[in-house]
Amino acid sequence: MSDVVTKDSVNVNDSSAMTSQATDSPMPIPDVDNYVAYTIRNTKALPPVTWSNLLKEVNWLSVYILTVPPLVGIVGAFYVKLQWQTALWAVVYYFMTGLGITAGYHRLWAHRAYNASLPLQYLLAILGAGSLQGSIKWWSRGHRAHHRYTDTELDPYNAHKGFWYSHIGWMLVKPRRKPGVADVSDLRHNPVVRWQHKHYLSLILIMGFILPSVVAYLGWGDAKGGFIYAGVIRLVFVHHSTFCVNSLAHWLGETPFDDKHTPRDHMITAFVTIGEGYHNFHHQFPMDYRNAIRWYQYDPTKWTIWVLHKLGLASHLKVFPDNEVRKGQLTMELKRLRRTQENLAWPSDSNDLPVISWDSFTTQSEKRPLILISGFIHDVSDFIEEHPGGGHFIRNFIGKDATTAFFGGVYDHSNAAHNLLAMKRVGVLHGGSPHGLDDKRAIPPSQRLKIARYTELLSPGSSSTYSDGEDGLL
Repeated sequence: MSDVVTKDSVNVNDSSAMTSQATDSPMPIPDVDNYVAYTIRNTKALPPVTWSNLLKEVNWLSVYILTVPPLVGIVGAFYVKLQWQTALWAVVYYFMTGLGITAGYHRLWAHRAYNASLPLQYLLAILGAGSLQGSIKWWSRGHRAHHRYTDTELDPYNAHKGFWYSHIGWMLVKPRRKPGVADVSDLRHNPVVRWQHKHYLSLILIMGFILPSVVAYLGWGDAKGGFIYAGVIRLVFVHHSTFCVNSLAHWLGETPFDDKHTPRDHMITAFVTIGEGYHNFHHQFPMDYRNAIRWYQYDPTKWTIWVLHKLGLASHLKVFPDNEVRKGQLTMELKRLRRTQENLAWPSDSNDLPVISWDSFTTQSEKRPLILISGFIHDVSDFIEEHPGGGHFIRNFIGKDATTAFFGGVYDHSNAAHNLLAMKRVGVLHGGSPHGLDDKRAIPPSQRLKIARYTELLSPGSSSTYSDGEDGLL
């Protein structure tokens, strides 16, 4: 199967659901043409970080959280031997706490992609705390701002500021500007979110370091290994796995659904981020509980949510209408085809070719090899000796109408022959050919399906200008 869609799945049909529309507190939205530009113009940013003010602008709490664990982990690994049971436990706990972020913080609370039972909410809140990435409320507020103001100055981890800034730099220094307004009113009223926010410090100590150590101690007597490998080193991996959603997922890959912003899809990012690597899809359809829509794409978070639904712990899994998803894919495919199309040489438009009388055509054919086919005059001087059927067939029709011969009277030519012939057009016969101008015959196969912009479809065609005489084809 290509998608995971259950009987409890909910289609998100309202486009307004694609972004958070409300604010932190009730406040009027100014009636402006560009809210981001208005906000930037009317709010003052902190001065840039320089060597002179660096120490005052550093976010020291984030620096400690992001630098101490790697150092402790490296030193500890030299003194504490890694047992296979501890290694396995570290990997399992990495996925457990990682899913607390991806399935909990991200898809459940930040995007409301599904509903979770109360026990599941508490479990995800506890596991998420073990990743030391802030409380649900804080994390979701920043992430909703990221989606609402993607790639702008109001995006807290704006990818346009560079890979390392969006990966980790935005946390190491105090933000130069407050993130854009985002609605977290639903989270303020959620008892689980409030409970986790209140007890967050205790939870990070227990879930981040005490629990992994106790499990290893009680299971196989390796408390130190549990602390170093399943606690500290596991935490470093979870950190940078999640950070890659802000950096790598906006840098590596393709844009199969939309190229307006930086998010991209890539399998490597998916493996690194527990399934969050199909980020171009996610930014287009953020309330969809899936990141990967194909069964073979790596998205363990999606499968976890699906299994939880089967167990009765999750419900109302939201999926965006497949018809709209396919429209996004088609749009990008057409854009790629348009770029290919623009890099190819095409025959001159009939409106750009001179219109020649029959007498002028026959007269000019005495000086150079001109042949009439379907009302178009063709100069075949560079093809006579290259003609697969022999040059004598072409010479027999110089100065004549070869329409019938070309369309089966002598040989029913291939599409490639039609396309090549069209490139040799140098004029249009006034009044058409004796056989009449057949539109299908006049349009080469390569142009019968062509990518046109909407404005091009609306543009009125200009008429050809009649220009008879010897110089008409020059």
